[in-house]
Amino acid sequence: MTAATRKQRRQVVLLRPVPGQTVIHDLWAGSKLLIVAGIGVLLTFYPGWVPIGAVGLLVVAAAALARIPRGVLPTVPRLLWWLLALGALTATFAGGSPVIAAGSVNIGLGGLFNFLRITALSIVLLGLGAMVSWTTNVAEVAPAVATLGRPLRPLRVPVDDWAVTLALALRAFPMLIDEFRVLYAARQLRPKDLDATRRGRRRRWASELIDLLVAAITVALRRADEMGDAITARGGAGQISAAPTRPKRRDWVALAVVIVVCGVALALELTVLGTSA
Repeated sequence: MTAATRKQRRQVVLLRPVPGQTVIHDLWAGSKLLIVAGIGVLLTFYPGWVPIGAVGLLVVAAAALARIPRGVLPTVPRLLWWLLALGALTATFAGGSPVIAAGSVNIGLGGLFNFLRITALSIVLLGLGAMVSWTTNVAEVAPAVATLGRPLRPLRVPVDDWAVTLALALRAFPMLIDEFRVLYAARQLRPKDLDATRRGRRRRWASELIDLLVAAITVALRRADEMGDAITARGGAGQISAAPTRPKRRDWVALAVVIVVCGVALALELTVLGTSA
């Protein structure tokens, strides 16, 4: 199989909702932010196997309800698998309980289990963030943040400004990624000068890096100017967070399900399974 016929690698798709009209898509953006924040706090203080497994089940169930296709998952490079295998091997050398006997040698698997737990925790958190990205429109984030931060307004906290800044950053990030990919592809198509000396190759590499940085800054400024004109034409930055949004009945049901699942997992971790470990 030649390189031309190989399956094209899937890129990371973030900050772009997957098309669909499901119960997960219809959830209020503020509810999703609260769920992510609550799960983050839970896994920060209790990163055990039971909470990780419970959150993983919630992510899988949400993906099934949202009808997330497998095509949105990025292709994992082989180098990452090799790095994970190397990390697992080196973590095994740390030893620890439990210990298994391989002939006359005792091997402690505590370090390996800790490495696997941290890896599973990372995958679950990445999946949780990806689910929010794949089912939430960027335009819904700023009004949700403004609504959630309303109790801070009497303290003169600039909640609306924070919401607008967050919304603009989320809108600009995918556009800039696409622009940088185009710039890099165009740079790759340019003929390369072959330098015989190492010093010449270093100079050429530094010159190409400077050209790419200048082009990237120019593109970012042009996009910022276009976005500023669009915001002005639509009534100013205050309109970004001015849309009234409120949680509905399905949001309270989703919050209740998450609280029950996480509460049961935490109780099992602190009582039955925690004491047995």
